[in-house]
Amino acid sequence: MKEILHSGDRRLDLSLASQASCLCGSAPCILCGCCPSSRNSTISRLAFTFLLFLGVLVAVIMLSPGVESHLYKLPWVCEGTPSTLGIEGHVDCGSLLGHRAVYRVCFALAAFFFLFTLLMICVKNSKDPRAAIQNGFWFFKFLVLLGIIVGAFYIPDGSFTNVWFYFGVVGSFLFILIQLILLIDFAHSWNQSWLWKAEERDSRCWYAGLFFFTFLFYGIALTAIALMYIYYTHSGACYEGKVFISLNLVFCICVSIVAVLPKVQEAQPNSGLLQASVITVYTMFITWLALTNIPDQKCNPNLPTVANTTSTDPSKGYTTQWWDAPSIVGLIIFILCTIFISIRSSDNKQVNSLMQTEETPPMLEDQQQVVEGRAYDNEQDTVSYNYSFFHFCLCLASLYIMMTLTNWYRPDDVTRKMVSTWTAVWVKICASWAGLFLYLWTLVAPLLLPNRDFS
Repeated sequence: MKEILHSGDRRLDLSLASQASCLCGSAPCILCGCCPSSRNSTISRLAFTFLLFLGVLVAVIMLSPGVESHLYKLPWVCEGTPSTLGIEGHVDCGSLLGHRAVYRVCFALAAFFFLFTLLMICVKNSKDPRAAIQNGFWFFKFLVLLGIIVGAFYIPDGSFTNVWFYFGVVGSFLFILIQLILLIDFAHSWNQSWLWKAEERDSRCWYAGLFFFTFLFYGIALTAIALMYIYYTHSGACYEGKVFISLNLVFCICVSIVAVLPKVQEAQPNSGLLQASVITVYTMFITWLALTNIPDQKCNPNLPTVANTTSTDPSKGYTTQWWDAPSIVGLIIFILCTIFISIRSSDNKQVNSLMQTEETPPMLEDQQQVVEGRAYDNEQDTVSYNYSFFHFCLCLASLYIMMTLTNWYRPDDVTRKMVSTWTAVWVKICASWAGLFLYLWTLVAPLLLPNRDFS
């Protein structure tokens, strides 16, 4: 009996030691026992993405109706109310609500990931001591993020939201380009996979599938163009919207033609209309987002009409509402892209160069001792992705979701409302043009630089 008890104590000690290594050490053993073994690099990226989604969830909750009434019931939150610890609170209740809460939560997320961006510069392999911080210590990283979020709510209002708005605009512009790069990678991989299956299995069904989705995407894009002309333009007015829609239509036609030119097909046999159709749909989506920010009620049916909401009370937050169609679609695309950043593994050299990633050689994984339900180190010789660039992408994602949840509106200290501006319109339109140029470059680069390997 004593031996059984001692054996049970040893197993308990080993279990506690294992859990301690998960929380405090560098072993990413956060998988369950029934989970398949996974790469160290993939688990770490997913864990950081989970922290990002956790912060986004908090921001969404702060925008939800009914939160304000429940918040004021908490005796330890509002400014000037003694807390349960006997300490006077100094947090303005208004800063915990609406866009002000979103700005502070997303500021904390951006600061957290930017800190790791600087910390992880030039990490070459898992033997670097900083790699242990990247792949472990999750409990402490959660505490650090929580501390930054709490501290962000103590930032004085002042000009913080106005200044941080422009940080969000710049970061969102860059993240839109990253989304486009990921779409290019996804479309190339999709097209290449189905072409290979069609040739390998000698089946025309795969070709039919490619044609179907190509025409579907072009059909969606043409429908979107027609609807944008109907709802966002009027005869004798809304000239900016007409120009934006028409220019992007012409640009999409041009890149679609370039994608099927004989010279381009010869240099890149896998390029085709499927990729062009995906880029066209995404461009029209960005155009739609830009039109929803035009600060003209006649040309923008999405522009909210708010009456009798002007308040001089600084404790009241700005009037805003994020759950409209553009913001919901943008939130869905944001979630898909951030997950794709975490799990992607591409053999496209151009995309890997842009995204600072590389394919891990299979022979490295064969040398690892793989245990079910555990993450194994696949970066002993070289990292499979750039740690610093990955965190920079999540930093940009934090700024993008901040702008998405606040409809890209700028806070107005005079009317105490969130107002739409031409800044958001031009940033989105310029991002769509930059994205089209980037896709065009991936098509013509092998022709202009024949000595480089673009396979």
